[in-house]
Amino acid sequence: MTSADTSIATRREFILTSGVMAAASTLPASAVVPHQDNPSQPPAQTPKTKDSTSDDAGAITEATFAEAEKLAGVEFTDKERTQMLRGIKGEVARYRRRRAQALPNGLGPAAVFDPRFPGARLVDLSDRLVRSNGSPGPLPTDDEDIAFAPVTTLSRWIQRRQLTSRRLTQIYLKRLKAIGPKLESVVTLTADRALRQAAKADNEIAAGQYRGPLHGIPWGAKDLLDTAGIKTTWGATPYKDRVPDDDAAVVKRLDEAGAVLVAKTTLGALAYGDIWFDGRTNNPWNLEKGSSGSSAGSAAGTAAGLFGFSLGTETLGSIVSPCMRCGATGLRPTFGRVARTGAMALCWSLDKIGAICRTVEDCALVLDAIRGADHGDPSSIDMPYEFDATRSIKELRVGYSPKWFEGDDVNELDRAALDVVRRLGIELVEIDLPDWPYGSLMTILSVEAAAAFEELTLSNRDDELVWQEARAWPNSFRQTRFTPAIEFVQAQRFRRQVMEMMDEKFADIDAMIGPSYAGSLLLITNNTGHPSLTIRCGFNDNGSPHGITLLGRLFDEGTLCSIGMAMEKQLGVWDKRPVIA
Repeated sequence: MTSADTSIATRREFILTSGVMAAASTLPASAVVPHQDNPSQPPAQTPKTKDSTSDDAGAITEATFAEAEKLAGVEFTDKERTQMLRGIKGEVARYRRRRAQALPNGLGPAAVFDPRFPGARLVDLSDRLVRSNGSPGPLPTDDEDIAFAPVTTLSRWIQRRQLTSRRLTQIYLKRLKAIGPKLESVVTLTADRALRQAAKADNEIAAGQYRGPLHGIPWGAKDLLDTAGIKTTWGATPYKDRVPDDDAAVVKRLDEAGAVLVAKTTLGALAYGDIWFDGRTNNPWNLEKGSSGSSAGSAAGTAAGLFGFSLGTETLGSIVSPCMRCGATGLRPTFGRVARTGAMALCWSLDKIGAICRTVEDCALVLDAIRGADHGDPSSIDMPYEFDATRSIKELRVGYSPKWFEGDDVNELDRAALDVVRRLGIELVEIDLPDWPYGSLMTILSVEAAAAFEELTLSNRDDELVWQEARAWPNSFRQTRFTPAIEFVQAQRFRRQVMEMMDEKFADIDAMIGPSYAGSLLLITNNTGHPSLTIRCGFNDNGSPHGITLLGRLFDEGTLCSIGMAMEKQLGVWDKRPVIA
């Protein structure tokens, strides 16, 4: 502790005194409330904060300011510090009074992010879904061959009544029980619900009531999507017994599509990494390695043939990264395209729900089922969705920067994927992004996340999280208490500048392609709201899969999928399977 801290007994009290000068978290966040009264909160704990009516703010002196200035990167005079002293004590009291007001995790800020800023160029789309043609072929005799078939094939077998949903569900439940523990990819098996849904699907299909391509298809839900009466743990110890009363909006939509929920899949605690309260999710290609995260179980389970498809979420790479590591296909939609009602909120202006599948067309079909606004998510947007699996890509223009594909640290598989695009007849257009301080956008993520889980920091329950390294959430949440409010606002202003820049870059191209972590593309496009598609493009010398990422115009996921389907066919590696001993 610094000299200004010597009379402060605990790190929480330090946060509540000198921390306020460095502008503690600027977004409203949940206070600690009894678990039984609000399923979004952990069990009640007495916060280690002093009563708001006490005069403990008197511990703040001019010396407190002098030390806090170092955290904020500013410097004031002695006269200015004295002048600020009286006002800051009142602010501290207001902060403490506010913390007595319960703010559930799903309650977002009044300011709502919309990627469609005034003047943004939007593609003219119509609501149209065209599936690929062709016969699925005969039903295999081997259950494993059935398990690894894509949704496009499974759905045709089910529609033609060559395969029942019940049989398919039983195949996946058997694999989940045998392989799921090896991957540590499942929090909860939903076998009873799945078998009921499968029986209903079979009865409806037999009666001629076919709902569409997801009817009867088993799927896995990242365990931050609420399921009524079934544990939804957020992967974190403080919430491991949390049971919601209602289904998330996307769960309801997949129910309406006739899909069959077989498992709640693991995620890194509070949507970061692959370490959850009961272990680490493993890579199906190498069980000694982690799967990356945070949509760890969804990506690992899909790649391992444990369900037909899954849902993941992304704030900064949580679909892209595990799909890269596990060899799955991930479609991160435009921000707002899919309503997040009933999903754990990490960052209200960044979180997105997307499909994790075995093929690109599978992702397109799943997105069609889950898209749309919902009154419970003020950021959700109703926009047309157009996907045509038979579309020609010959006249499309794809942007790339040669710098993204240069250097010894670039994977040769990325360069090979770029050559595939050339051979497809797509016009490649060289682009360049300005040299701006994109890292400052991380302020937005850090502040929103710290606000979303303020109750863990103030109650000391952050200590219950398994992962406790310097880069893990507990330390990040504490550190972010000292982010100046002005820096958060300035980061938001810079975000608008970046949105305008990316709008200009997309003016003359249909998509971008690059190594998945090239430059700052992952950070930029998660903040601007642009969609991305990550596909498997080959295998490294050690046998691990590698992926590449396409980035699209706002709400133009259909074009991304058209390009991705053509690349997927040309690359010819999507159907390779991991061998899990």
